[in-house]
Amino acid sequence: MDLHQIDQFAKDIIYEAGKRIRNSFSYDLVVETKSDPNDLVTNIDRETELFFIEKIKEFDKNHRILGEEGMGEKIDSLEGPVWIIDPIDGTMNFVKQHRHFMITIGFYVDGVGKLGYIYDVMREDLFHAIAGEGAWYNDSPLRKLKPLSINEAVIGINASWIIPNRRVNHEKMIELVRTVRGTRSYGSAAMEIAFVVSGKLDAYISMRLSPWDIAGGIVIAKEVGAIATNFEGNQFSLLSNDTFIIANPSLHQIILNNYIEEK
Repeated sequence: MDLHQIDQFAKDIIYEAGKRIRNSFSYDLVVETKSDPNDLVTNIDRETELFFIEKIKEFDKNHRILGEEGMGEKIDSLEGPVWIIDPIDGTMNFVKQHRHFMITIGFYVDGVGKLGYIYDVMREDLFHAIAGEGAWYNDSPLRKLKPLSINEAVIGINASWIIPNRRVNHEKMIELVRTVRGTRSYGSAAMEIAFVVSGKLDAYISMRLSPWDIAGGIVIAKEVGAIATNFEGNQFSLLSNDTFIIANPSLHQIILNNYIEEK
């Protein structure tokens, strides 16, 4: 298996998909809800996922695809080559703002991340990595993350986790927010992961993400030294939803030990 050939193919279809999405603003979006009124899907999400599936199957019909919109196969194992795709991560931003949404893709072989991509469609910026060979922001190498203290950190966290909720001790989250230098919330998990791997954020925390939200990002994370796990400190499940934290290595365990307490 030639990873460099697959990497070039992946970049080509990501750029082409991005162009298709940008062009989609010239006609009406069809917006629907999924699990709740805030969980949106559009005709462009589905069309983009189908585009990726068609291109990947043309490239190699034996490659399987796990996509957010369910257009690919039913995946119950990660044996062999598997693409994990979110055609538009941040659909609310896509619909409401026409920016701050990402294409994100991970390519795995027998459950091991080999290639990772996060593409900012409107800025035309690509964060990408080949396992063991480094990570890049467009054509510039991403450096290993430098250590810092929790007081210097800027973290990504959704404001809903610092009010009473059924998933996590919000008092601990309030303490974390008071301790760090600042917080941000961008409405796209892939964007926040991209910011952590490039040092624009120092951690990102979420109570519930899906495999397609993070599969590409965790390949990039390893190449810059970021640590990505669930709240138990274990590897994130790529076959189900799970809790998620990605952080600068100097902060990961500090946040888990002192500020995250699940209910």
